[in-house]
Order: sequence, then C-alpha cells, then structure tokens
Amino acid sequence: MPAAVPVGVPGLRGSRDDASVGLRVVLALLVLGALAGLVWVWLAPRVDFRVTSTDGGVEVVGGGLVSPELFMSDDGVYVLVLAALGLLAGLVGWFVLRARRGVVLLSCLAGGMLLASLAAWQVGALLGRGPTADQLATVGTVVTTAVDLNALAALAVGPFTAVVVYLVATVLTSRDDLGRADPADPAAPSYPGAASSSGGHVTGDQPWTGGPPTAPGPITPPGTTQPR
Repeated sequence: MPAAVPVGVPGLRGSRDDASVGLRVVLALLVLGALAGLVWVWLAPRVDFRVTSTDGGVEVVGGGLVSPELFMSDDGVYVLVLAALGLLAGLVGWFVLRARRGVVLLSCLAGGMLLASLAAWQVGALLGRGPTADQLATVGTVVTTAVDLNALAALAVGPFTAVVVYLVATVLTSRDDLGRADPADPAAPSYPGAASSSGGHVTGDQPWTGGPPTAPGPITPPGTTQPR
C-alpha cells in the first residue's frame, strides 16, 4: 500500500496543478529567452571592417585599433541579460505564483531558465552571425564582427540566479507550507459540542440565540415535597 503524502508538504499536495503551471512557466521562459537573444544582439558591441585584399585582409572602418576586450564583451553582455531574466523569473515564481510554491515550481524555473539560456544563445548566434567566405574575398566589402558566446559556462548564469532568488525567499519565509494558498476548509465550530436550539452546533458564522445560562434548581429527594 503506498504511503500517504503528508498534507503539510508544500509542492506535493496538488502536484498535478503544480505540474500544469510549471509547464506553462517553462514555455514562457523559452519565449522570453528568445527575446533575450534579441536584446543580446542589440547590446553587444560590434565593429565594422572593410575588406582590403582577397586573402581576408581587413581594416577597421574609420581607422583605429580593435581592443582585445571586444571579443570578451559578448559574454559579459550575455551574462547580464540572462542574470536579469533569471532574477525576474525567481521573483515572479515566488510572489506571483504563490499558490504553486514548492519543489515542482523550483525545478521548472531551473529547467525553463536553462532552455531560455540556450534559446538566447542560438537566436543571438543566428542574427549576429559573422561574414561569409564570399564577403571576405570581395575587396571593398564592409563586414561586421559576429556575436558569439565564447564561455559556455555562461549558460548556467540564468538558472543559477533564478534558483538562488527562489531559495533565499524560501529561507526567509517563516511558514512551513511556504505560504501556499490552501483550499477553503469548512468553518470550524466556535464551541465544539455545543448544541444550538435546533440541535446543531454553534459555529463562528451562527449567532447565539439562547439566553444566558441559569443555575440548576435544588435537588428534591424522592417522597418529599418542595416547600413553597
């Protein structure tokens, strides 16, 4: 016989509803990850070059030198964008989805942010791709540096941020059930066992209709009469 799930365990009670909400969270984060890829392409610094020879020789448009930090700035912008998305996901998951707080939502936040990170990476690499071989072989063509992710460890920044925010909020809460919105229970009697005039129990939403309690009269032994 399977063991009963404790009623007070947050995230396990109503797990089917938790899974349904968690699936929608994953899909929403996937879409937001694709939009984050657009933001990454927009914010990432890029440099224009002019092709000077058919063997791939280039020069910076407008003159000057290219800073070596340029090729690491793509990773920095990506980390900032995905960290912001992870922070937002963690806060929304805790405050907005209060009724679904628990291990299921936490797992969906982590998995959804991982998919969002991958989506942002692929969208950014697709829209910010570098010049082709034909463009580099055509003298006078202006080409732009590509947007690329050099450190794949940056993919873990978004999920890590979302999980940390959620866990910090969990540690700071004082309730064992994480403040989940519980289903409405019947009102408990205000006076357990007290009978009303109709034979029922007096509850918190029923007014007391009886009079004040009276002391019992004197007990008369059998065979005697009560003095008048």
